[in-house]
Amino acid sequence: MKIYVHEQGITLTGKSWEIRRLLRQYSKKHVFVKDWIETIHQQGHRPD
Repeated sequence: MKIYVHEQGITLTGKSWEIRRLLRQYSKKHVFVKDWIETIHQQGHRPD
């Protein structure tokens, strides 16, 4: 699974179950993907 962080968003690549698992994991911290992207850019690094 790979996560590519861009200026305007993110790109997730991998198997469908990996992406679903990751999105479920991040949904506990962030309500919207937009919030996740803003957090990534504020921290200045990519997510773990």
